[in-house]
Amino acid sequence: MTEIVLKLKGHVRFPVDGSPISPDNFAGKSFEEIEGITLLLGNRERRMDNLFEVSGDPSDLASDQAIKIVGDVRSFREIGKDMSDGLILFTGNAGFNVGEGMKGGKIVVEGDAGSWLGSSMKGGLIEVQGSADNQVGAAYRGGKGMTGGSIVIHGNVGYELASWMEGGFIHVMGNTGQFAGVHMSGGAIAIEGNSEGRLGASMTGGRIVLLGNIPNILPSFSFEEVRSRARAGDNRYEGRFYMFSGDLNEGGSGRIYISALENSHLGFYEKLIEDPSRVIKDL
Repeated sequence: MTEIVLKLKGHVRFPVDGSPISPDNFAGKSFEEIEGITLLLGNRERRMDNLFEVSGDPSDLASDQAIKIVGDVRSFREIGKDMSDGLILFTGNAGFNVGEGMKGGKIVVEGDAGSWLGSSMKGGLIEVQGSADNQVGAAYRGGKGMTGGSIVIHGNVGYELASWMEGGFIHVMGNTGQFAGVHMSGGAIAIEGNSEGRLGASMTGGRIVLLGNIPNILPSFSFEEVRSRARAGDNRYEGRFYMFSGDLNEGGSGRIYISALENSHLGFYEKLIEDPSRVIKDL
């Protein structure tokens, strides 16, 4: 894979529209043309080579184009917007809206990422080795949520993870804020850490698996049974899981699987089971 390296020249104080930084836009351009791409810094246009030291070789095909971004680019927004192929590697922290509307390819963030990571994502893979802020894989107000692709977060995420999610898979290895999976209608979420609560509020479909602790379950969810395993995407987990269905306020049929081992305070739900055969069922 051919690589273009963008090394940030210094701290950038004002927000920058980084949407032109994508394999789709770089592919087929000469090195000089890439240096001359304009980015909007605040309300002024700046050439790529005004903000970055540019090196490497361009490719004719987006599928063969890698972009390596060196430096802390938290002030840059929408890098990788609508990308369909190729690779973007952040060696530091990334800003807002990375991979917005992404259709394919791969984005790797070795540091932390800002809010709206993978918003309205359709395909591809985003991996963040640190943590991410709010509304990961979410929809803008009135817009469409994530419909495909995968997002993997090795650290924690903020509130409203995957709001209005319709498809795809999100794997969070750390903790999540409130309202993860709010309004989701499809797709799957795996959370290995803890949830601050209100998990799956207003969901109508899809699946959430929580391996950590949660303060309580919303009363609009119906306790169904105890399962011996749970799955989310291609991930399968063994153990005892309390399975809930809802959100009944929305006539929903979503599924939430909560680790019984990490949530002994929810053990009273087992007393609601009249048929012992409903305890510990396989998927």
